[in-house]
Amino acid sequence: MEEFNSSLVTFNISSTPDHPSTASWVSISLVPAVVLSICFLLGVPGNIAVIILKPNWQHLSSLSQSLMLNLAISDLICLLPLPLWIYTLLKGWTLGLVACKLLTYLMFCSLYSSMLSVTLLSVQRYLQVVHRQNIFDRVGKMRLLVLLWLVTMILSIPALVIRQVIKDQHRTSCRGTHAPPSQQVAVLLSECLIGFVSISFVAFSYIGVQRKVNQAAFFNNPQTTRLITSIIVAFFILWMPYYITNVLGVSAILLKNDGLWKFCLNSWNIFGALAFVNSCLNPLLYAFALKNTCTLCGEREH
Repeated sequence: MEEFNSSLVTFNISSTPDHPSTASWVSISLVPAVVLSICFLLGVPGNIAVIILKPNWQHLSSLSQSLMLNLAISDLICLLPLPLWIYTLLKGWTLGLVACKLLTYLMFCSLYSSMLSVTLLSVQRYLQVVHRQNIFDRVGKMRLLVLLWLVTMILSIPALVIRQVIKDQHRTSCRGTHAPPSQQVAVLLSECLIGFVSISFVAFSYIGVQRKVNQAAFFNNPQTTRLITSIIVAFFILWMPYYITNVLGVSAILLKNDGLWKFCLNSWNIFGALAFVNSCLNPLLYAFALKNTCTLCGEREH
């Protein structure tokens, strides 16, 4: 069975056959490279603008502002190395083992931090709007952010351990090493569990907020409904294909189905690249457009 790449979007960089067909090369390398290029061009200036301008943050609580800033910083860290990953997709890895491990670990940390920031923003908004609770003081806020980054660093350890620089006849790549099936299944299932739990919390929180605001005429605003819907739909659409492919990968390993496994290898590049699109949309969904929800919910600085 072909080698499994455990990275969440460092791609199956050398899963391309030694003499790939044009269609194979386009689907495995060129399409993800184009998507990542767009993400870099749009996402980097967008997140920098959020960090500098902090649009409409005067309506946010202290914790919300910290989570928003953490989200923008995480997305920016995630997007800045994209030119290197794009070059690696097309040409191969040239920076050695240490850079391979550290950059992959940094990418995982930023992706998990972004995902957890979105989840915590959703839960906090649910508590404030539905239950009218502001349960985090300044000390609690700092502890929460420290805990968030500790969790992301722990969750990213498998990438640091498994990632290696591997040479074949035609190129050098930064990817996961050959691993026993049990390890492959464990990594895939852990990624799925983290993703499904995060998506479930976001969906539950914003559905609860939508029900609450629709109960009162003052809150019944179509802009709020559109914003809440867009947050859920974007998060779901951009992340679920990757995790569904992980589930298919687990099935391929357990069933020893080489055809399904090859499909997963080719799909991880494209669906993994889509996850970066979420980092481009976050400035719009969670900063510029958040003004409507903040104003309607009457959230103030605490």
